[in-house]
Amino acid sequence: MQRLRRTNFYSESPLDRADNRRLDETWLAGRLSAEGTRFVPLWRNRNLVDRLEGDPPRSAVFLGHDHYAALADVLDDDAIFLGEDAEQRSYFAIDLAKLELPDHHPVLAGLGHFADLRLFGPMLPQGEGALLAYARGMIYWHRRHRFCGCCGAPTRSERGGHMRRCTNPDCGETHFPRTDPAVIMVVHDGADRCVLGRQANWPSGMHSTLAGFVEPGESLEEAVAREVEEEVGLKVKDVTYHSSQPWPFPSSLMIGFWARAEGSALRIDETEIERAAWYSRDQLIASPEDDSFRLPRRDSIARRLIEDWLSEIG
Repeated sequence: MQRLRRTNFYSESPLDRADNRRLDETWLAGRLSAEGTRFVPLWRNRNLVDRLEGDPPRSAVFLGHDHYAALADVLDDDAIFLGEDAEQRSYFAIDLAKLELPDHHPVLAGLGHFADLRLFGPMLPQGEGALLAYARGMIYWHRRHRFCGCCGAPTRSERGGHMRRCTNPDCGETHFPRTDPAVIMVVHDGADRCVLGRQANWPSGMHSTLAGFVEPGESLEEAVAREVEEEVGLKVKDVTYHSSQPWPFPSSLMIGFWARAEGSALRIDETEIERAAWYSRDQLIASPEDDSFRLPRRDSIARRLIEDWLSEIG
């Protein structure tokens, strides 16, 4: 029987994205000043969370329309419509990158602290983490598409922030938010061993699954096979889809697989990874989680792939 797998962090947003509302500029303008509307502030890729000094985050901090109006002169771009929740409250993402010290701004002082979502995401309720990841990804895309990739002219935000249009009348190209697909996989031997590797710039002791970006003209299964062979010299078969995860750090969609290796001899590409090795189920279950050896971060699909594989064979 197929086991029901847990939901990955940063997925299952609580919002209806309400695509049909994105072209209604009058409605969007009205929602910006509506009493119940919530704004998700971002400052240089950091989200605002409620946290006392030294304590873990307790919840995401959302701003109201009065905050939004008072911050209008420091916004770095138009507000981005994210959608509506079950109570029909609208949510918008706003970029405060212009501020040098956001915690000192009179509107923001005392509300919380701006921090990297990767540091506290697993501590938040699932829906809040997904919403903050969504806002982070959208603002990152806007900041990288201020100019047209076809002619170099400035672009402007349209469709509630879900499109940018070139302002050059001779061009007029439209640009839509994109995310980069990447495959990530547990490579196992069909018994109780799997391959983990590490990159030199990772935290001390951290080991993870193999992964890589999908190339043009390539299926996901082909990408899995290519990346595994490139990184550790193994051919694989029985490539099986597991789940996916939005990963806006900065702009990826992680697509998870399990794959069975046809052999066991590793040939490591040291330009890609620092080291890789086979690890038994017992070794991973007994991981010391310290600088000598640790599994991937708990909010990552890599961790979920390993834990579910251990569960399947346990």
